[in-house]
Formats: sequence, structure tokens, C-alpha cells
Amino acid sequence: MSGADYTRFLQQQWPRQQPLVARYQLQGEQVWLKRAGPRHGMWRYRLLGAAAGALRLPVLRPVPNLGGRAAIATELARLRTLGALGLRVPQVLAACADAFLMRDLGAPGRPTPSLGDEIEGAVGAGPGAVLALWRLGLQTLDAVHGQQQCLSQAFARNMVRCADGVIACIDFEDDPSSALPLVLCQLRDALAYVHSTALALLQAGAQQQARDIWGAWLAQPLRGADFQAALQATLGRLAWLRHLPQDRRWGRDAQRLRAAHDLLVAAY
Repeated sequence: MSGADYTRFLQQQWPRQQPLVARYQLQGEQVWLKRAGPRHGMWRYRLLGAAAGALRLPVLRPVPNLGGRAAIATELARLRTLGALGLRVPQVLAACADAFLMRDLGAPGRPTPSLGDEIEGAVGAGPGAVLALWRLGLQTLDAVHGQQQCLSQAFARNMVRCADGVIACIDFEDDPSSALPLVLCQLRDALAYVHSTALALLQAGAQQQARDIWGAWLAQPLRGADFQAALQATLGRLAWLRHLPQDRRWGRDAQRLRAAHDLLVAAY
């Protein structure tokens, strides 16, 4: 299909589409159409910002996602910037103020699982299988941070393994660099990735090996003095997390926080 074909399909389809994101087949090619949703209120972000300020945790300062056309514009800009730098993100095929069309990251007949699902699915196979997948996420952060960029929501669920094994990143409705210095954006990426994977590492019996890998990752020149200082300050102010129970007494979210804290503190 030509660029004009993609544009024509987008213009015809987005006003009819009910869900915010939907998948289509166009002449054997799989594409996704994402349209603007309602605008988001700012009161939640103000509350979260006040909490981050009170806790002296600037890395947790919320990054507003305004929704509506603003979110579409932000995601388009981020996809184009990251794609132009050679980073694997969905390719934009056509766009307008209210929606855009992007190419699916998969190959015909081949699944494109999220890295989060793959890591959790590998727990039963033991620490080696989980750690091999976990390293892919850290390597993805290296690739992004090495280009002086950051992700938006660097959870393992937003990293997708393509058919050729390369990790692609998705979900760019907000731009952390619009609200935070780059070093905090990159620390935010690292904390989000560890938070989303630490419990699976613990369940697989891989936490000690992960600490060694994490320590080596931190020691790379890419993580400079400002990153190290921000991480140390953040961990110091989150020391209370060590009091959370390790079992599911307070729910799975508390388990994830405790597992992430234990991995990060022991490795630092």
C-alpha cells in the first residue's frame, strides 16, 4: 500500500472507530489505529506531584498525560524521534490531529509477546531462562539511554520481542523529558523496569544473580555520577519499603515493591 492509501484509510476509519486502539488487516498487512480519547484532568497529577515533593522524591514526580489530541501529538513526536535514531518502535504510516495508523511489530503468523509476559512465563524454567530475558530489557535501556533518550513507561509489559529477537518499545503518550531532567527520566526508566520484573526474579530463584547483573549495569560509564547520586538518594528515601511483607498479605503490588527494593538495595 502507498502512503496515500494509508492516509485514506485513516481518514475514513478513525471517526467510526469506537475503541481507542484497534487492529486491522490491510491487504494482508496488520496495522493498528489509535485515536484520541477524552482529555484528562490535572488534579491527580497535582496530588501526586505534591506527594513526590513532600517525600523529596523528584524521580516520582508525575508526568502529565493530557489525553485527547495532546496525547496523540506527544506519541507521534516520540515515535518519530526514537525511530529516526534507529530504536525499534512502531512505524507511523499515517497521522492526523485526532489519530494515527502504525504498522504492527510482528511478522505474519509469528507472535510478538511482551517481555513482561515472557519473563513471567519463564519462571518455571528456572533462573537461567528468566535472567536471559531480563538482560534483554537492560540492553534495551542501554540502547535508548545511549542515544540520550528515555522511554515513557519502561515497564516490561511495554517492551515487545519482535520476530527477529529485537526488543521494541511501545506506549508513548507522555514525555518524561518535558517534566524532568534527562538523568531522572533515565532513572525512572530503570526503576520502572526493575519494579515490573523483580517479583518474577524472586520467584525464579534468580534474585542474587540479578543483583550482580544490576550492579554491573550500574557500573557502566553510561550511568554517570548524577545518575548514581539520584539513585542513592532515591533508595535512601525509600528505605521504609523494607518493612513491607514478602508474602501476599498486603497484595501483589506490595510484593512487587518489596522485591524491587530488596534487589536494588542489595545490589547498590
